[in-house]
Amino acid sequence: MDKANRKARNAIRAIDLFCGAGGSSWGARNAGVQIIAGFDMWRLAGKVYQDNFPEAKFYKRKLEYSRPSTLAEELGRVDLILASPECTNHSPAKGSQERSEASRRTAFQVVRFARALKPRWIVIENVISMKRWKQYPEFVRRLKGLGYYIHEQILDSADFGVPQSRRRLFLLCSLDGQPTEVTPPSGTRNKPVRDVINLNGKYKYSLLKTPERAKATLTRADRAIQELGPNGEFLLVYYGSDGAGGWQRLDVPLRTITTLDRFALVTPVKGGHQMRMLQVPELQAAMGFPSRFKIKHGTRREKIHLLGNAVCPPVIEAILRSLLRERAA
Repeated sequence: MDKANRKARNAIRAIDLFCGAGGSSWGARNAGVQIIAGFDMWRLAGKVYQDNFPEAKFYKRKLEYSRPSTLAEELGRVDLILASPECTNHSPAKGSQERSEASRRTAFQVVRFARALKPRWIVIENVISMKRWKQYPEFVRRLKGLGYYIHEQILDSADFGVPQSRRRLFLLCSLDGQPTEVTPPSGTRNKPVRDVINLNGKYKYSLLKTPERAKATLTRADRAIQELGPNGEFLLVYYGSDGAGGWQRLDVPLRTITTLDRFALVTPVKGGHQMRMLQVPELQAAMGFPSRFKIKHGTRREKIHLLGNAVCPPVIEAILRSLLRERAA
């Protein structure tokens, strides 16, 4: 067997369920995994995914309408399933709005695909509040019923060199035995959001204090100015509140990026302050995506939605390097 065929035979082949733009796939590919397919209902996500993973097939369809047995014939061997089931109806960000149980139950599609494809590993990502879902114990029980050993861990992207604090729940599932604790790579430091913000005047600003500006926004800004002084630079939570004062310094990781355009940069100017919203390239970098990751489709709002809905690639990369070390051992 020649070297190329041997490499192909030994490659870990993965599919990405609820793939979105492809954060999990990007991290997995960086860990040496071969991405063979992504699945998502959003056409725009599919365009971005195909730009970045031309080697993979993309399926725009509800997973409920897919037949994993047929997919097995189309795709061949599947060693790994990556999955980020719908999280909106688990998230506290939805507030008091009614939750959709049907949406939350899409997580059970992971079980259905695993039963048919029998991958060696599964990595599932979601918001931490998924653990409070009444069917979460049943979801885990069904995975264990398929023979998977499961390690449940909450990881913060900031611990993996991402300039954003984003705590998420990960389920690491293996047929080989109990997965071990995932730890950040040695020497990894927390990166401040300042590292990914352009402070050189590339983007257009407007005055912070104008008659049209919402009172709550100005109150949050005044709170920051009082703390930092009139010459301080800071980020403002422009829409809504984060329960942490509504502003943050630039020398720490960014607070969690959501699907909404919510962070504004405020800098001092003569006689006051100016502000602008963080731009897509800055948010992309704050999610841990490199500049070569292509987001060419959609409006500004849609691009931010794609990023806020994504998984930070460095975290997935670290998870899979941990699993693959166990495979080699």
